[in-house]
Amino acid sequence: MNLSDQLSITARNHPNKTAFVFQNQKTSYMELEGAVTKFASQLCELGYQRGDHIALVVGNSPYYVIGLYGALRLGAVVIPINPLYTAHELSYILKNGDVKAVITMDILLEKFEAIAENLPGVDHYISCETGTDISLKNRTLSVKLKPFTEMVEEGSLMFDKPKLNEEDTAIILYTSGTTGQPKGAMLTHKNLFSNAKDVADYLSINGDDRVIAALPMFHVFCLTVALNAPLMNGGTVLIMPKFSPQEVFRIANEYNATIFAGVPTMYNYLLQSADGKNVDLGEIRLCISGGAAMPVALLKNFEKEFGVMVSEGYGLSEASPVTCFNPLDRPRKPGSIGRNILHVENKVVDEFGEEVHVGEVGELVVRGPNVMKGYYNLPEETAVTLKDGWLYTGDMARMDDEGFFYIVDRKKDMIIVGGYNVYPREVEEVLYTHPDISEVAVIGIPDTNTGEAVMCFVVSSDSTLTEEVLIEFCKGHLAGYKVPAKIEFLDELPKNTTGKILRRNLKERVEL
Repeated sequence: MNLSDQLSITARNHPNKTAFVFQNQKTSYMELEGAVTKFASQLCELGYQRGDHIALVVGNSPYYVIGLYGALRLGAVVIPINPLYTAHELSYILKNGDVKAVITMDILLEKFEAIAENLPGVDHYISCETGTDISLKNRTLSVKLKPFTEMVEEGSLMFDKPKLNEEDTAIILYTSGTTGQPKGAMLTHKNLFSNAKDVADYLSINGDDRVIAALPMFHVFCLTVALNAPLMNGGTVLIMPKFSPQEVFRIANEYNATIFAGVPTMYNYLLQSADGKNVDLGEIRLCISGGAAMPVALLKNFEKEFGVMVSEGYGLSEASPVTCFNPLDRPRKPGSIGRNILHVENKVVDEFGEEVHVGEVGELVVRGPNVMKGYYNLPEETAVTLKDGWLYTGDMARMDDEGFFYIVDRKKDMIIVGGYNVYPREVEEVLYTHPDISEVAVIGIPDTNTGEAVMCFVVSSDSTLTEEVLIEFCKGHLAGYKVPAKIEFLDELPKNTTGKILRRNLKERVEL
């Protein structure tokens, strides 16, 4: 079974049910199924076939959903890419990923025209209209341009789709590349289908659910949890072009949303936007947090303000992505990423790959039907990450006696002060309890005496708050070697498009 076949089954069983809503326009499962089939047939007419690589450089929209499922139906390998990437970043992934066709938005055509000469392997640029007056005529790429809408309109419902193998690569997700160039994680049809199904079953996402998709769809968190999982069981996806607290409140109430998925930064913005205002989240029964560790103080304040439970989970691109979630059938544990989801096993190991005792810190490793087949054209990197059937995540964690896991921090972010290990998250959690702090990020900086020292970047609502006051605050909660040596105040912390704080940028700021 794969995502494309499952969509066909759902459309057959619930043809008139709403599959998604975008800008107040509803699309039924029957309409979505037809558009997907027609688009796949036109890709075939253009000469594309099973195994060809097709890039999807599109924002949250029907184009993304149809483009994704249409290419998968053909048996092509989809490479989702952030539309905000520069021409240089796009060029690297398109060349490294051996892309033959690009599905993109008309407003991005200039970027592709600037790099087209360096991409002779790309045969077509399929352009999605964004409501602008951009003409496709007399452009540098005119001979290679195909309008997305025309392809769907002219496609055939009689398309004879190829038989797919569940071990075929379905998607290549390029990691953010915090060290070196991005790597392409190859996810199979089995990886994607199993994780979407297991997440839907674990969180009881069903046909009555209406899920807000505010996260970028090119990101694997949104792809699985807010798109594939609800479509798996006949739910409705409420597509937001981009995140906005006010729009989340509106959509939640207007469409009786039941689930919201976001990263901690989004929850922080929602909480701040609700301060002193008469807003709520309507009938939402569950909020899902992932992408980064959620500060316990933020989690508790959010739940108190909105009266809705937040289930924190964990995942990574290489695992399609979800491996853990806090269960819904018992009290969840603040600060924990939860327990194993269905069919997935997590454990904590030492540097020799041996499982550590309960409560001890080690590296989190994962195995299951969701784990990638490897990195594209990187056998050595694959061998380092996949060992004896286990995916080594690079995250330091511990497990309690009830099987709940806790992320301590990224292995590479650990700070060693005078021989003692300091995990940034521990310091961040303390600072988040201060009433005047809304955002925190902790990094290690060189120190001639201790090797490294702790440095904090904070965003505060109180302009009179000083470094000295915060350091004294930390001294009351942390061992001496964990107390920040330096604290810098910023108006905002640097983040990527999914809202994850970019520690790398902060380290570069210090180096300057």
